[in-house]
Amino acid sequence: MRFTLTLGGLLSAAAVAYAAPTLGLEPNAVVERSPEPSPTGIPSTSSAKSQLASLTVKAYSDDGTYDRDLFPHWIESGGCSTRESVLKRDGTGVTVGSDCYPTAGSWKSPYDGATWTAPSDVDIDHMVPLKNAWVSGASGWTTAQRQAFANDLVRPQLWAVTDNVNQAKSDKSPDAWKPPLSSFYCVYAKSWVAVKSYYDLTITSAEKTALTSMLNTC
Repeated sequence: MRFTLTLGGLLSAAAVAYAAPTLGLEPNAVVERSPEPSPTGIPSTSSAKSQLASLTVKAYSDDGTYDRDLFPHWIESGGCSTRESVLKRDGTGVTVGSDCYPTAGSWKSPYDGATWTAPSDVDIDHMVPLKNAWVSGASGWTTAQRQAFANDLVRPQLWAVTDNVNQAKSDKSPDAWKPPLSSFYCVYAKSWVAVKSYYDLTITSAEKTALTSMLNTC
């Protein structure tokens, strides 16, 4: 495994602003046009293509042993959970209470372009879903390694997105689900590849084909 995991310092990363072009999918969303997001750790297109070429291709195999609890997530650090840290990091005008939960702010979902003012409308998506990680290599990790993966604020793994869009994605890989905004395909694919490359996770043939097509939109 090519990555070094430590639990300390995972919740310290540069502040990042996510944005996306206009596309409202729900009647209560406020939609604005803005530049593409620039989250931490997204590689250049050429680097992403090189990383993709280096990933091991392996057939999908689900033995039914996955359990979300095997990935301890939303751990606390400095009084804030990982979810609260992402909401603070990626929102605009965010204020929080003594418990670190947002009391005001807005969040722009790069997957669909919608902006939300209630944190309850925002999910924190794992770019590479936990189950996908499990079946592509994480089943062999320690619990500490899976915890680090599930709370990684350094690489482009955690995204504040519209809740029902995240639910539609579920544990699907890019060959089965893509963001509603085709203009986000490039960033999405580069982020997916960066995470899989760093954590030395495998991909399927169909997944590689889909990622290659998405990277060609860059």
